[in-house]
Amino acid sequence: MPAEDELVAARDAYTRGDWRAAYEHFGRAAKTAELSTDDLSSYGMAAWRLGHGRESIRLSEEAFNRLVAENNTRTAAMKAADVALQWLNGGDQTITRVWVNRARRLLESSPEDEAFAYLLYVDSQLSVIDGQFDAGVQRALELQEFVSRRNSPGLTALCLTASGLSKLPFARTSEALADLDEAMMPVLAGQVPVDWAGDIYCAVIHECYRLGDLNRMKTWTNAMDKWREGPEVAASWYGTTCEIHKWQLLSATADYRELEQRLVDALAVIEDFHVGTAGEGHYELGDIRRRMGDIDGARAAFAKAREIGFEPLPGEALLKCHLGDDAAAWSALQMRIDAEEDEISRIRLLPAAIEIALARGRVDEADRCCRQLEEGAEKFDSPGFRAWAQHARGAVLVQQGAPAEALPILQDALRRYRSTQRRYEMAQVYEWMSRAHEATGESADAASDRANADSIYQQLGARPTQATNAEAPGGLTKREVEVLALIAAGASNRDVAKQLFISEKTVGRHLANIFVKLDVSSRTAAAAWAHENRVLPSA
Repeated sequence: MPAEDELVAARDAYTRGDWRAAYEHFGRAAKTAELSTDDLSSYGMAAWRLGHGRESIRLSEEAFNRLVAENNTRTAAMKAADVALQWLNGGDQTITRVWVNRARRLLESSPEDEAFAYLLYVDSQLSVIDGQFDAGVQRALELQEFVSRRNSPGLTALCLTASGLSKLPFARTSEALADLDEAMMPVLAGQVPVDWAGDIYCAVIHECYRLGDLNRMKTWTNAMDKWREGPEVAASWYGTTCEIHKWQLLSATADYRELEQRLVDALAVIEDFHVGTAGEGHYELGDIRRRMGDIDGARAAFAKAREIGFEPLPGEALLKCHLGDDAAAWSALQMRIDAEEDEISRIRLLPAAIEIALARGRVDEADRCCRQLEEGAEKFDSPGFRAWAQHARGAVLVQQGAPAEALPILQDALRRYRSTQRRYEMAQVYEWMSRAHEATGESADAASDRANADSIYQQLGARPTQATNAEAPGGLTKREVEVLALIAAGASNRDVAKQLFISEKTVGRHLANIFVKLDVSSRTAAAAWAHENRVLPSA
């Protein structure tokens, strides 16, 4: 087909929202003819919507340079804002800032141009991501003042989203969520350009997820599913990115085995450029594999997340703890908690810190982290945080020897989890309730709780929680029991390391923990305790 015919077909496909056909026709035309600036811009946007992020950036930047050379300042400014959004989605804040500044310079002579609103939207998000929370609020206020002079539902959606995101770091949760909910109205009505609407969907759903507000997350995820059916979206990468956000919701309720494959397929599509979402996806894949008991698969997914710049915590720390390396797990998680500047992200790490502290027998440390979680739940007034806080407090009370006091708190946590169908967490609470009922002499209730936990784990395709093992004598972890059993059978530290596939240094740390928990000072005394309590090597 001649280049001119390819261009006609490409333009028609682009107008219809058939990004695949537009991309292919533009690509063939570009091999034999130089594309116009408009065609080059459309080619870049078609590439973006198909998930070819790096190619899209190259084409969009070339289109921008042409627009500047042609002295088409207003269109160049809007293109710069588009490219800034692309780099923001790509996870590079430094280059995003370069494009924000380019757009700002171009708009100095046209401060009332609508492109300024898109620029302020990106700038506000970028400030919040960089931890410049006051600047994020200031950009959102500037956007609000700009939009107030116009009757534009699309710009209003951008304004409300920026406002909501800028308020969350200051724990103005109810105001922030009201803004974000209101921002979705123009998006649902199709009054926001597709790329910016996709960003709003992702931002709103992501914040619902971070706050543990699964009911609100479900509302907007269902709305997003309908949005994805539209002709401009169905064939784009937004559908795939939405799958990853949807998976985060479904992981609370659905079969892990099915969701694992869906996530693997989704990640294969977006890894070209969408670093933040891809990192999140690999982390979630690792965490689901951890819960399934796929140790090697979890390690591989966590390693991939780290490779592309996403720190795989707390899941990786929990994996280490369940494998018996609880000291390293605690150290890694505490370093991250201490370094985390975003308060919501820090609060999200605390439930795992509590679980690991209890697995180590450090009840005081668990209680300290639990108080921090309770304070965060009160401050942010988040239903998810409140459920986690009740769950943690109940577990700590069980370990403090107050099972009767723990039971009503655990039952409240169970009710909260049930209202959002957080089934994995429900199973964990049932485990703690089983231990509490056992301690109060209510054996039948304990057995019922244990059966409920096992049933949920089986339905999810998950393994029972290992970090706090009710069966282990002496408060030992599963790995400490394995180490002690081998020591009692006469194995040296080197023998234990070989049999358990861990280092001799790790064996030494486990022995030190065992001595403390059993209140003994020698291998001989520990071995004697093991024989008395029938701690024997497993087959």
